[in-house]
Amino acid sequence: MLTGFWDVVSFLGSAAFYVPLLLVVFWCVAPRMAARATVILLFSAFVNTFLKLLFHDPRPYWTDPTVEGEQPHSSFGMPSGHAQNAPVAWGFWAAHSRRRPLWAATAVIIALIGLSRVFLGVHSIGQVLAGWGIGLALLAAGLFLEPVIVSWWTRHHLAVQMALALAVPLLLLGAAWVAFQPIQDWRWPNAWARAIRAAGGDTEPVDLVESARLAGGFSGVLAGFSLLAARGWFDAAGELWRRLARLPVALAGAAVVYLPALLFDGTDLVQAYIVQAVLGLWVTAGAPEAFVRLRLAARPTPALTRPGDEPSELRQ
Repeated sequence: MLTGFWDVVSFLGSAAFYVPLLLVVFWCVAPRMAARATVILLFSAFVNTFLKLLFHDPRPYWTDPTVEGEQPHSSFGMPSGHAQNAPVAWGFWAAHSRRRPLWAATAVIIALIGLSRVFLGVHSIGQVLAGWGIGLALLAAGLFLEPVIVSWWTRHHLAVQMALALAVPLLLLGAAWVAFQPIQDWRWPNAWARAIRAAGGDTEPVDLVESARLAGGFSGVLAGFSLLAARGWFDAAGELWRRLARLPVALAGAAVVYLPALLFDGTDLVQAYIVQAVLGLWVTAGAPEAFVRLRLAARPTPALTRPGDEPSELRQ
């Protein structure tokens, strides 16, 4: 019973929770706010993957027979991704609210997500503390630097923005490649492999595929938001049926984009990068354009306030 509770809490700090939520908010509620949250969360996810390669620290149940692993994982444990992304994701929304009860609830959720990873045996206390610290640092840096970076980015021509959307993630991927070099010939210790299999998982090769996917997705998202801004964004307001009708349109397009990936070798870095880049481009620019053309959304009227701070969206 208690394990089930911690599983639910852990889910609130997973990509399986964040991604659908961000997509719904972006397509149907507040595109600009969701776009900002998406960029910082994607960056945090990449940083976490990079640090796990850098430290290649085992999870507790891999090395301690007294710890029972309740979830199968074959990725390294330092720092905890759930603990790191919780302050970034939940803290981002709380930081844009003046409601103190929301801040308190956010702090409780962040704490519980980190504790769930310890109780499930998949992270040590040190790994969770490191995740919290890194996540809070990234959130603070993101909130402080965002106005400067966005202003600098948008001053450039669209072609330059597209080049940057390719170059920045590739530089990040290069950093991951450097971190990967000391462990490129990694072999799983027998005890670690047995523990992973006992938890219901399987050992997978340690490679850069996940880093390539995240870098590709980051590239597609940055390019997509640049294109979307150049086109004038889209208005997420409208009747409920229009908002809901956007979901099958967007998801059908995403399925068409992702379908060829099923035919590819899942270990190819270039293919992993390209598939996620195209998917990110569809989600952020292609789907909104489809909404406008299908009259499920409209272009917003010219804003009288600073870009990103439209009163209509802040009320949502």
